[in-house]
Amino acid sequence: MNNDQNALIAAGTVLTGFAPQDAPEGLSDAAILVRDGTIVEIGPTDQLTRRHPDLPRHGGPEFIALPGFVNGHHHFGITPLMAGVPFAPLEFWLPRFRAMRGVGPRFDTLYSAIEMLESGTTTVHHINSGLVGTPDNWETTTDAILSAYDEIGMRVSYSFMMRDRNILSYEDDAQVLAALPDDLRDWIAPQLSSAATPTRDYMDFFTSAKTRYSERSTVRMSLAPANLHWCSDDSLQTIFETARQHGASVHMHLLETERQARFAETRYGHTAIEHLAALGCLGPELTLGHGNWATEADLDLLGTCGCMICHNASSGLRLGSGIAPVNRMRERGIPVALGIDQSNIADDRDMTVEMKLVWALHRETGLFNDRPDAAAVLQMATETGARSCGYGKVAGRLEPGMAADIVLLRRSEIERPYVSPRTPLAETILHRVTKSAVDQVFVAGRKAVENGRVTGIDRDAVLREISERLAVPETPAEARDWDMVNALVPHLEAFIRATGVVSEHTPYRYNSFHPEG
Repeated sequence: MNNDQNALIAAGTVLTGFAPQDAPEGLSDAAILVRDGTIVEIGPTDQLTRRHPDLPRHGGPEFIALPGFVNGHHHFGITPLMAGVPFAPLEFWLPRFRAMRGVGPRFDTLYSAIEMLESGTTTVHHINSGLVGTPDNWETTTDAILSAYDEIGMRVSYSFMMRDRNILSYEDDAQVLAALPDDLRDWIAPQLSSAATPTRDYMDFFTSAKTRYSERSTVRMSLAPANLHWCSDDSLQTIFETARQHGASVHMHLLETERQARFAETRYGHTAIEHLAALGCLGPELTLGHGNWATEADLDLLGTCGCMICHNASSGLRLGSGIAPVNRMRERGIPVALGIDQSNIADDRDMTVEMKLVWALHRETGLFNDRPDAAAVLQMATETGARSCGYGKVAGRLEPGMAADIVLLRRSEIERPYVSPRTPLAETILHRVTKSAVDQVFVAGRKAVENGRVTGIDRDAVLREISERLAVPETPAEARDWDMVNALVPHLEAFIRATGVVSEHTPYRYNSFHPEG
């Protein structure tokens, strides 16, 4: 990877960001002056070149420069589909992860980072799905993940999901275990025990890790309470207290499925968001992942507390979880970021695909209804995403004082064979860009992608190693894990059906077939 953080990055058009009205702000024939990884000045290319003739120069008039994309919600690299896990509703999909073969945290992280960087994503919120074992194991895993991002040259917000109850279902795990056959109970119980950690121990680890990585400008430590049904009230309040003490961001899965909404209503007598408000957990440090089943009253609450939403469109569709009411959120001024979650509709981490889906999904059918235009979606994928990840004053826009997280798109690739100059630039970028147009990517001024390929690692060697690790014959222990999870899921189906969180499902709003009211 090129470690020179001082450079001139030129483009025929520099898209610096978006105004509050979602109008793109751009400059023609401009260059970006970068010093120590920070944007110092943006101005006419010829002037900056004359003033700084000795600086390395990248780009040129054939490129469009824009802020790097932000994946505001990501878990791990090898997708469940790649690992043999079929799509299913979330509650019956997650248990099968226990049989997935891994490739180790370094290679797993590098794999998805390759996909993200090569499609223009410079920042990711990596939500570790769960730390197990002892704090020594936690530290080893965390170091491996963050070292991989540093190695490939990507900016990261890092958190780990925390749960202190109801891991298997919407009721106490002891009830589920008691209903299982002996062999299943003997297989799953030790796994639950190894993941059972007091929230205070997690807070101590977070504090230690935050200190350990405090000098890394491309790392933020965040907190991730897993979901309302997975976290007790005491755990949530401890997590938010810690976050506020340290000025850290919080990212919490919430209202992803209709069953999660039903859990809050049956357990507490009000919605999940109303419950967080009662606990004092709503505030500007909080991003809610998903929010598919938020009510109008919920959105009114969120519109006054400064919370953000991370919209995971592909995930909601692929798992049948639902569609977030993004247009209603925007009406209330709720900032919406974008996340690809485990993977997008194409089973990779390509934000250029995810943005197109988001734009199309929220068109709605009226003549005069408000809907996000191309610039609004690009803002979700850049500026708002950076805020959600704790980089709001660092990344997401191209302007002096911000980090030089820059994507250069090859204009000829986007406009082939022709695009009218009357077509707004944001519309051209959103609707026509694919990862093949991503030519160069800079993170903090360092070139992480050149000619569409990552430069910080031996890309082909990493992919070859992953392929070889996954292709080895299945061991007897791995085969037994598959037998166990396949036997476990029917028991979970029966148990969850009896918990009271399952009701007649609410259909998507298919034109005239939606419910009245």
